[in-house]
Amino acid sequence: MDMMIVDCDTCEVRGRSCGDCVISALLGVPDATAPPILSDEEQRVLGLFADSGLLPPLRLVAPLAPPAWEALG
Repeated sequence: MDMMIVDCDTCEVRGRSCGDCVISALLGVPDATAPPILSDEEQRVLGLFADSGLLPPLRLVAPLAPPAWEALG
């Protein structure tokens, strides 16, 4: 079973979009020391709730990885 770790510390829209994110709606603003982990089934159900308008969608926006040439420095 695949899992999704929602790391709010790396979310590019943290702060501006927390109030309209499913994680905040269900858990409050998560603690940085314990990011939520969502199973495939939980992700599917939350997606159904969001599609139905019962919950806001996940607003997590992960940062882009630097190009490979930047990593070589």
